[in-house]
Amino acid sequence: LLLGDSGTSVEKNIPLDSAVKIELSCGLHDKYSYLRIPEVTWKKGNETIRHISKTENSWSIRLTISDSSKLGSYTCIMKGEEEFSVIFHLEGKLLPKIEAKEKPVISYEGDSAALICKSYSYTPIAWTWYMTNGSEQIAVNDSLLLDKYVINRVSPNVTQLKILKLTSEDSGVYWCEAAFELGKSKGKLKLKVLSLMVPLKPFLAIVAEVVILVAVIFLFEMYSKKKEKRA
Repeated sequence: LLLGDSGTSVEKNIPLDSAVKIELSCGLHDKYSYLRIPEVTWKKGNETIRHISKTENSWSIRLTISDSSKLGSYTCIMKGEEEFSVIFHLEGKLLPKIEAKEKPVISYEGDSAALICKSYSYTPIAWTWYMTNGSEQIAVNDSLLLDKYVINRVSPNVTQLKILKLTSEDSGVYWCEAAFELGKSKGKLKLKVLSLMVPLKPFLAIVAEVVILVAVIFLFEMYSKKKEKRA
């Protein structure tokens, strides 16, 4: 019920967390009963909504909020001797955060790696995986490379991307996207693929040190023997 002064708008925020059927209604308070309201218009943004159901001193619209495109601002405008309006802001609640591993997933060339994302609060309608190529995100699916990517929906709230036959080019940032009725939410993961030589480097360094030490000792002994012969 509008109680404000003529020419001003009353605003109402309505948070929604799932698909719903909703009725929005506006009407003038009894103190304005003397006014004649010959024209009432409903709008979504700048688009006029023509279907209005009228009851005693109130005007309503019924909406089916099935996806995020139906969210937004709906305005009821009453024009007569004076003008009044009310704006209903239909907003999606804060979408659940997707849990993804913060530390990089580390694997080696030739092996496989499993990237996992979870949604605890709500069950997504669908999951989508993306890989980053420069500034572009490319959707990953089973048909992209059958012998390279395998996507498993471990449970309704958990998705897994398995990458086979890893190469250094597979290193980078991957995204999992959960689609909910009123929006989408993403999780970010990093994959680091190491060469097989990486774990051998410490061993090779030790071997090199031993070889150098043995060579130094051998040369020192040869030098000592030559010196003894001369003596």
